[in-house]
Amino acid sequence: MKILIKNRQRHRPLNQAKIRRAARNILSLSEQTTAELSILFVGDAKMLQLNNDYRGIKKSTDVLSFEAHIPLDNSEAGNILGDVVINVARAESQAETSGTGFYDEIYRLLIHGILHLSGYDHENSRYRAGKMRKKEEEIFDAVKEMDSKL
Repeated sequence: MKILIKNRQRHRPLNQAKIRRAARNILSLSEQTTAELSILFVGDAKMLQLNNDYRGIKKSTDVLSFEAHIPLDNSEAGNILGDVVINVARAESQAETSGTGFYDEIYRLLIHGILHLSGYDHENSRYRAGKMRKKEEEIFDAVKEMDSKL
Protein backbone atom coordinates (compact mmCIF):
# COMPACT_ATOMS: atom_id res chain seq x y z
CA MET A 1 0.00 0.00 0.00
CA LYS A 2 1.58 3.25 -1.17
CA ILE A 3 0.24 6.67 -0.21
CA LEU A 4 1.52 9.86 -1.79
CA ILE A 5 0.69 13.14 -0.03
CA LYS A 6 1.18 16.57 -1.59
CA ASN A 7 0.43 19.74 0.36
CA ARG A 8 -0.22 22.64 -2.03
CA GLN A 9 -1.88 25.00 0.42
CA ARG A 10 -0.54 27.52 2.93
CA HIS A 11 -3.65 27.90 5.06
CA ARG A 12 -2.53 25.51 7.79
CA PRO A 13 0.38 23.14 8.49
CA LEU A 14 -0.49 19.43 8.30
CA ASN A 15 0.75 16.39 10.20
CA GLN A 16 1.42 14.19 7.18
CA ALA A 17 2.45 11.16 9.27
CA LYS A 18 -0.92 11.25 11.07
CA ILE A 19 -2.78 11.60 7.77
CA ARG A 20 -0.77 8.79 6.12
CA ARG A 21 -1.52 6.48 9.07
CA ALA A 22 -5.24 7.29 8.87
CA ALA A 23 -5.23 6.77 5.09
CA ARG A 24 -3.64 3.32 5.53
CA ASN A 25 -6.33 2.40 8.05
CA ILE A 26 -9.10 3.72 5.78
CA LEU A 27 -7.77 1.77 2.81
CA SER A 28 -7.56 -1.41 4.90
CA LEU A 29 -11.09 -0.95 6.22
CA SER A 30 -12.28 -0.29 2.65
CA GLU A 31 -10.70 -3.56 1.49
CA GLN A 32 -8.18 -1.68 -0.65
CA THR A 33 -5.07 -3.12 1.02
CA THR A 34 -2.93 -3.24 -2.13
CA ALA A 35 -4.06 0.05 -3.65
CA GLU A 36 -1.94 3.11 -4.24
CA LEU A 37 -3.50 6.45 -3.37
CA SER A 38 -2.57 10.06 -3.96
CA ILE A 39 -3.83 12.76 -1.57
CA LEU A 40 -3.60 16.43 -2.52
CA PHE A 41 -4.29 19.23 -0.06
CA VAL A 42 -5.27 22.55 -1.63
CA GLY A 43 -6.76 25.91 -0.75
CA ASP A 44 -10.16 27.27 -1.66
CA ALA A 45 -9.14 28.98 -4.91
CA LYS A 46 -7.50 25.84 -6.32
CA MET A 47 -10.49 23.70 -5.31
CA LEU A 48 -12.83 26.13 -7.06
CA GLN A 49 -10.72 25.83 -10.21
CA LEU A 50 -10.65 22.01 -10.07
CA ASN A 51 -14.40 21.75 -9.43
CA ASN A 52 -15.08 24.07 -12.36
CA ASP A 53 -12.60 22.37 -14.71
CA TYR A 54 -13.63 18.77 -13.99
CA ARG A 55 -17.27 19.00 -12.92
CA GLY A 56 -18.42 22.25 -14.52
CA ILE A 57 -19.48 23.59 -11.12
CA LYS A 58 -18.33 27.17 -10.49
CA LYS A 59 -17.96 26.95 -6.73
CA SER A 60 -15.54 25.45 -4.27
CA THR A 61 -16.15 22.18 -2.46
CA ASP A 62 -14.59 20.25 0.41
CA VAL A 63 -13.39 17.08 -1.36
CA LEU A 64 -13.02 15.73 -4.88
CA SER A 65 -11.94 12.28 -6.00
CA PHE A 66 -10.49 11.25 -9.33
CA GLU A 67 -10.65 7.56 -10.20
CA ALA A 68 -7.68 5.84 -11.83
CA HIS A 69 -7.95 2.05 -11.32
CA ILE A 70 -4.69 1.47 -13.16
CA PRO A 71 -3.30 -2.05 -12.59
CA LEU A 72 0.21 -2.19 -11.15
CA ASP A 73 2.86 -3.82 -13.31
CA ASN A 74 4.82 -5.49 -10.51
CA SER A 75 4.10 -8.81 -8.82
CA GLU A 76 1.81 -7.22 -6.21
CA ALA A 77 -1.87 -7.56 -6.90
CA GLY A 78 -3.39 -4.13 -6.77
CA ASN A 79 -3.92 -0.91 -8.60
CA ILE A 80 -3.53 2.83 -8.48
CA LEU A 81 -6.86 3.72 -6.94
CA GLY A 82 -6.82 7.42 -7.76
CA ASP A 83 -6.55 10.87 -6.22
CA VAL A 84 -8.38 12.51 -3.35
CA VAL A 85 -8.21 16.31 -3.22
CA ILE A 86 -9.07 17.99 0.09
CA ASN A 87 -9.76 21.69 0.61
CA VAL A 88 -8.01 22.49 3.91
CA ALA A 89 -9.72 25.86 4.43
CA ARG A 90 -13.14 24.26 3.97
CA ALA A 91 -12.21 21.35 6.25
CA GLU A 92 -11.18 23.78 8.98
CA SER A 93 -14.39 25.78 8.59
CA GLN A 94 -16.57 22.64 8.66
CA ALA A 95 -14.75 21.37 11.76
CA GLU A 96 -15.46 24.66 13.55
CA THR A 97 -19.12 24.65 12.47
CA SER A 98 -19.72 21.04 13.54
CA GLY A 99 -17.67 21.35 16.73
CA THR A 100 -15.35 18.48 15.78
CA GLY A 101 -11.59 18.45 15.59
CA PHE A 102 -9.74 19.49 12.44
CA TYR A 103 -8.25 16.01 11.88
CA ASP A 104 -11.67 14.40 12.44
CA GLU A 105 -12.90 16.47 9.50
CA ILE A 106 -9.85 15.56 7.41
CA TYR A 107 -10.54 11.87 8.15
CA ARG A 108 -14.20 12.29 7.23
CA LEU A 109 -13.30 13.88 3.89
CA LEU A 110 -10.61 11.30 3.19
CA ILE A 111 -13.05 8.46 3.92
CA HIS A 112 -15.62 10.06 1.64
CA GLY A 113 -13.13 10.40 -1.20
CA ILE A 114 -11.75 6.88 -0.82
CA LEU A 115 -15.25 5.39 -0.78
CA HIS A 116 -16.01 7.19 -4.04
CA LEU A 117 -12.84 5.67 -5.51
CA SER A 118 -13.98 2.27 -4.21
CA GLY A 119 -17.27 2.47 -6.11
CA TYR A 120 -19.59 4.08 -3.57
CA ASP A 121 -21.90 6.85 -4.76
CA HIS A 122 -24.39 9.12 -3.00
CA GLU A 123 -25.60 11.28 -5.84
CA ASN A 124 -27.84 8.95 -7.84
CA SER A 125 -30.09 7.25 -5.28
CA ARG A 126 -31.20 7.63 -1.68
CA TYR A 127 -30.51 3.95 -1.05
CA ARG A 128 -26.91 4.22 -2.23
CA ALA A 129 -26.48 7.49 -0.30
CA GLY A 130 -27.63 5.76 2.89
CA LYS A 131 -25.34 2.82 2.24
CA MET A 132 -22.38 5.14 1.72
CA ARG A 133 -23.20 7.21 4.82
CA LYS A 134 -23.38 4.05 6.94
CA LYS A 135 -20.01 2.85 5.62
CA GLU A 136 -18.48 6.30 6.26
CA GLU A 137 -19.64 6.21 9.88
CA GLU A 138 -18.39 2.67 10.37
CA ILE A 139 -14.94 3.47 8.99
CA PHE A 140 -14.75 6.81 10.83
CA ASP A 141 -15.49 5.15 14.18
CA ALA A 142 -12.84 2.48 13.54
CA VAL A 143 -10.21 5.01 12.43
CA LYS A 144 -10.88 7.20 15.48
CA GLU A 145 -10.48 4.18 17.74
CA MET A 146 -7.20 3.21 16.04
CA ASP A 147 -6.00 6.81 16.29
CA SER A 148 -6.77 6.98 20.02
CA LYS A 149 -4.57 3.95 20.70
CA LEU A 150 -1.44 5.81 19.57
